[in-house]
Amino acid sequence: MSAARGPELTRLDGTPLRVLVVDDEPNIAELLRMALRYEGWDVEVALTAGGDDYVTKPFSLEEVVARLRALMRRSGAQQADGHSVLTVGDLVLDEDSREVSRGGSGISLTATEFELLRYLMRNPKRVLSKAQILDRVWNYDFGGQANVVELYISYLRKKVDAGHEPMIHTMRGAGYVLKPVDA
Repeated sequence: MSAARGPELTRLDGTPLRVLVVDDEPNIAELLRMALRYEGWDVEVALTAGGDDYVTKPFSLEEVVARLRALMRRSGAQQADGHSVLTVGDLVLDEDSREVSRGGSGISLTATEFELLRYLMRNPKRVLSKAQILDRVWNYDFGGQANVVELYISYLRKKVDAGHEPMIHTMRGAGYVLKPVDA
């Protein structure tokens, strides 16, 4: 029995995108293989190899897919359907055009605000710590203080939640979460 495949992912020249999954636990490697094949990648599994990126345990499948999509963009690859739109409640983020809207009204964001919102939207209803946000949005190379996360969360709240019921919430001592407004 073979796993179902999502839309095929290719480079601009038409060659397939390949992913090498390396894990010392066969069950985790197989789970990743199936999940990534479903997302459209050509997947190989091994126990030792080099790579372009890595994710430490514990991790979420959403984080793995998000990192692969980022690598895909940097390598000039595209998905067969060619369009990636994230939607949480009435908040919409188009990853290709970099346009954001809430309730049909456009929202202008800086590049960092966009990356922060994208990370929150890829993990709706999931509490993300300041450390996770720093690692993901500032790409592991930010030497400043964790209060930069608080600062950018406040910028996003002013733009995304202005005139609406709040979607961005602080979980004291834990981090931040983006939740759709219940209808």
